[in-house]
Amino acid sequence: MQTLDVISVNIWQILISLINLVLLFLIIKRFLFKPVKKIMEKRENEINDRYNLAKEAEDTALESKKEWEEKLSGASKAADDILKNATEQAKYRGDILVLEAKEKADGIIRMAKNEAELERKKAADGIKREIVDVSGKLAEKMLEREINTEDHRALIDSFIEEIGDNND
Repeated sequence: MQTLDVISVNIWQILISLINLVLLFLIIKRFLFKPVKKIMEKRENEINDRYNLAKEAEDTALESKKEWEEKLSGASKAADDILKNATEQAKYRGDILVLEAKEKADGIIRMAKNEAELERKKAADGIKREIVDVSGKLAEKMLEREINTEDHRALIDSFIEEIGDNND
C-alpha cells in the first residue's frame, strides 16, 4: 500500500500551495510588476518624446533648408542683376569714353585743317610777296633793257606759271 501513499492527493496541500501561489502572485504584482510597468511606461514616454523632438528637429531642418535654398536662389538672382547692371554701366562708360575720344579727334582734325589752311594762306601770301618782289626786279631789269609791253607780259606770265608749278 505504499504505492497509494505516493499517488494520493492531499487537498490541504494543494489548497496551501494555491494560496502560496496567489500570495506570491500578489506580492510580485505589487512590488515587482507595477514598478517595472511604471519604469517601462516612463521609458516609452521618454522614447516617444525623443522621437517627437527628432521629428520637430527634422521639420525645422527641412524648413531651414527650404529657406536657405530660396535665399540662395535669391542671392544668385541678385548677383546676376548686379553683374548685369555692372555690365551695362561699363558699356555706358565705354560709349562715353569713345564719344569723348571721337570729339577730341574731331577737334584735333579741325585744328589741323585750320592750321593747314592758315599755313596755305601764309604760303600764298608769301608767294604773292615774292611775285611782287620778283616783278619789281624784273621790271627794273626790263627798264634797263628795252622790251616792248608784249614781251613784258609774256615774261611775267611765264614767271608766275613757273612759280605756281614749283609750289604745287
